[in-house]
Amino acid sequence: MRAKAEGVSVPKWVRNLGGIVAFLSTFAFATADEGSTNIAKIIAPSGHLRAAINYGNPVLAQKDPQTGEPRGVSAELARELGRRLGVPVDFVTYDAAGKVTDALQRDAWDVAFLAIDPVRSAGITYTAPYVLIEGAYLVPDGSPIRTNDDVDRAGVRVVVGRGSAYDLYLTRTLKNAQLVRVPTSADAMDAFERDHLEVAAGVKQPIAAYAAAHPGLRVLPGRFMVIEQAVGLPKARDAALPFVRAFVEEMKASGFVAKALAASGQGDATVAPASP
Repeated sequence: MRAKAEGVSVPKWVRNLGGIVAFLSTFAFATADEGSTNIAKIIAPSGHLRAAINYGNPVLAQKDPQTGEPRGVSAELARELGRRLGVPVDFVTYDAAGKVTDALQRDAWDVAFLAIDPVRSAGITYTAPYVLIEGAYLVPDGSPIRTNDDVDRAGVRVVVGRGSAYDLYLTRTLKNAQLVRVPTSADAMDAFERDHLEVAAGVKQPIAAYAAAHPGLRVLPGRFMVIEQAVGLPKARDAALPFVRAFVEEMKASGFVAKALAASGQGDATVAPASP
């Protein structure tokens, strides 16, 4: 039997095709929803996504002065991940990256936004980076230290936030200079001036902002490291890693990461390139 539409004879199998397509679409969406539900149970077994946010890196996270809630690229990624998983997001905030990694032992978070480092990889599995940040040195104007290579000399004290990516990196690479560790990156700036230390190490943007606000200081040219900021999961939840890796790649490619950086005043930070 044939039906007619505007004078055109339409075979019955074509009319049935619409129903088949609708059925397959419904099945695909149902399968996707089921997959997200299963992933959510792996990443956030409590039914809430506990996202660890490090305020110690102001490029990635800032506290909203009006609401007190986290803002910035890390917080926006956490909110979008929660939306994809269909679960509410509970922020667990810290003032230093080292405190985030320490909290893993207490099962305090489900997902974290941290720099990739081999020391942390003992308990955390990472996606590819979503942002690249430079590490920089700060010195007094009158310092004889002119380049990054000049820092690693006997008698030079370098203050760092304990457990930060640059602390872990400099612990491996400095052979002659002495590291002075303080609880947070903000404490490092205080100790640098109070104790008349030779060098402060940190993320380039806040280091440069501190130098601009405190005459008599200068930032050494270039960088001493590139800090790769990524999403981390406890190793026990590695089964969810392909999903989170794909999520990060989509967030970079779609412009989500760049827009979140710009919206939080960090437009000069570099979005990491795509990862195969």
